[in-house]
Amino acid sequence: MKNNLVFVVLDSCRYDSFVAARKPAIDRLGGTELRYSYASWTSPSHYALLMGLMPHGSPPQVFASEVYKTEFVRWVDRLNIPNLSFKTFVPYLSLPKVLKELGYRTVARVSMPVLNQFTAINQYFDDYRLMSNHNDFAGMVRDASFTEDQPSFYFFNLGETHYPYMLPNLPRVSGVHGVFKELGEREAATSDHGGALSFFDPAEMKRLHDQQIRCVEYVDGVMGQLFDKAPPNTHFIITADHGECFGEDGYFGHGPIMHRKCFEVPYVEGKLAS
Repeated sequence: MKNNLVFVVLDSCRYDSFVAARKPAIDRLGGTELRYSYASWTSPSHYALLMGLMPHGSPPQVFASEVYKTEFVRWVDRLNIPNLSFKTFVPYLSLPKVLKELGYRTVARVSMPVLNQFTAINQYFDDYRLMSNHNDFAGMVRDASFTEDQPSFYFFNLGETHYPYMLPNLPRVSGVHGVFKELGEREAATSDHGGALSFFDPAEMKRLHDQQIRCVEYVDGVMGQLFDKAPPNTHFIITADHGECFGEDGYFGHGPIMHRKCFEVPYVEGKLAS
């Protein structure tokens, strides 16, 4: 029997936030690995993930091509389908395309506007939706369903761990989508009162980092509800698309920042222990 696949991406969640959080539900899948994203912001990272490329390790004295090969071979066990390999993904290099051809129902729910349904990332999904609420993992789980006659692939992009980390009344700091929307309207990040935004001080950086940890704990509670819904033959992948800087070396956020914390991500996968 083919395994269902549930793929959860905690947007912007850096590795140390994830491991510092209390997450009894997620811990049922096993330990958390430190891995590295292929990109430092949402869109390119998700394109890599949906190619079937998981965040990678960094083993020394190994040809880089061997890392790719080893990762693609793991799809055999994830899906419980023999004879899968990198060649299965060629020429489309698309995980949802491969799964559709294998008979899966493919469903995506995303929180980030740069992943909206008009982008190319929507290809090969049967059901793809940008959520109207930035923090609605609970709604994604509420609508999820599994059937015995067809395996399911669910892809979830969560906004809860992305700025403003479920906090009200934080200054508006636009990502790429916001910049496009407001291009020509303003030249600098602004506070809610319209003034130029001052860079966060160390105390605020720590508060935001601590809040991201709390957001992981919230997500874990919702994950428990998803685990209750999923059949035993469901393989889970839980990771992040990239990390986040909280003041390290003078940086905040992610994207056009070449810093290790923007690339460090958590990685957990497996089936629930019986």
